[in-house]
Amino acid sequence: MELAALATAAVPGLSPTGVAVAADDARDFTSAVVIDSEGHRWRIRSPQHQEAAMRLETELQVLRGFSTGIRAELPFRVPSVAGAVRRGEMRTFVYNHLPGTSLELSELSQQSEAVIDDIGRTIAAIHDLDDAVVDNADLPRYSAERYRQRRLNELDQAATTGEIPALLLRRWEHAMEDRELWRFSPAVTHGDLHEDSLLIEGERVVAVTGWTDLHSGDPADDFAWLTAAGDVEFTEKVLAAYQRHRTGQADEHLMRRAALTAEFALAQWLVRGHASENPEMVTEAKGLLEQLKVDIETYGGQPIALTPMEGEEPPAPAEVQDSRPVARAGAAATVADTGEWAESGEDDDEPAVITDSPASGAASTATADHEEVIDDPDATGKVPAFHPRPQPADDGANDATGAIPRVHDANADEDTDLPIHADETSERRAKQKNFFPTSASSAASAASVDSATSAQSAASAHSADSADSAPSAPSADSSASAAEPSSSERPGSTDETEGAEREQSAEHEENGDESIYQRHPGLRPPTS
Repeated sequence: MELAALATAAVPGLSPTGVAVAADDARDFTSAVVIDSEGHRWRIRSPQHQEAAMRLETELQVLRGFSTGIRAELPFRVPSVAGAVRRGEMRTFVYNHLPGTSLELSELSQQSEAVIDDIGRTIAAIHDLDDAVVDNADLPRYSAERYRQRRLNELDQAATTGEIPALLLRRWEHAMEDRELWRFSPAVTHGDLHEDSLLIEGERVVAVTGWTDLHSGDPADDFAWLTAAGDVEFTEKVLAAYQRHRTGQADEHLMRRAALTAEFALAQWLVRGHASENPEMVTEAKGLLEQLKVDIETYGGQPIALTPMEGEEPPAPAEVQDSRPVARAGAAATVADTGEWAESGEDDDEPAVITDSPASGAASTATADHEEVIDDPDATGKVPAFHPRPQPADDGANDATGAIPRVHDANADEDTDLPIHADETSERRAKQKNFFPTSASSAASAASVDSATSAQSAASAHSADSADSAPSAPSADSSASAAEPSSSERPGSTDETEGAEREQSAEHEENGDESIYQRHPGLRPPTS
């Protein structure tokens, strides 16, 4: 009832006669479809917290940037804001209702060839939008290198929680440090694309919703939802259709970065849970992360990095990559009541009740059922806190694509690009490259990841090694790609081991040996 009343206040003359639920992010928004006395439908979205309110304000700016000319060229419709009403410190928005119905991913994969082709065409049309759409809404634009650095900074932040399995941290950082993987052409990206955003009618995608995270960056982000499809043939068909309809050169590593984005989204969900002090969200994220770790150890995981990690054998040429889809964090919302109004007006309950449930039974108990075994008696299994990586010096090559939003430091004379700057101590530690604690079990887990990689992945890794072997000057950021806590902060460290580490580091410098991170440059993920 409350949403209907808000819709009436936002759109003068609207006379509600019915209401039904609408698919949405249940933790962020309360949504419904209101039916008026003339049979017209209106969609209403009300934020549940300040961050969600900011996302709706961003969407308003994006939709205003879709001029009549831009809308006419798109092969699908986008929403229009019909009105807004203030609800405390936040605003609730009413949109003109769009045709079509969103389908579950399993249903979507069973649609006709025409629908699947149109999904690829829809994504291509978004990525072919002019950057003016992003600029007009005053939204961020990232070059490929800036975006990779952004992912690395987010990984550093996630690692400080100490609740992410070491296997996943090593896997993600290795991929994020692989520069070859991140050579892409930035494009306008939806940023929150998934099956609920696509409205299907007949054999067409007739509308796309959820424009709260638009930016210019990695187009692979809009393919992350396909890694949860579980139907490889469906994913390949959508990708093939996308490449047919997209202008410009094909991105051969797009799906690798998409798989990385889907995996890393679980870590971002954990960070978000801690930031919002939501224990339920933290528990869900930890369960999904543990399940992902077990899946990678068991099935090998979806291929992401182009080269094997240090100490791992190159993948054997072989059979078929055995992997499981990645669960989407925050997709556990369920609808408990349709909330439709009775025509007689009797027994008229609240319009919609939305609750949260575990993403899956296995994921909800993963933390209790699976516990990482560490052979080292001095190890704690936790990753100590450490400083984020310093931002590389800008050589001016990225100016054309924009800059990362600046953060104000109250102790500094002017705004800075990053909230934390590296000192001399962290620079020295970064060169040692002892980023994660090691153990026999984690080494075995890392080795199992590459054991199921396909022959095609092996060929790609070989070509990447060949390209990286050419003489080149080391980049500014590769020498400071990761910062490590001091020996006194690491569990079980002694003066003797600290001296051995310094002696080993000096020997490497004298012999001119390169670290694994210098030999295999890297990669990194986004926030929701």
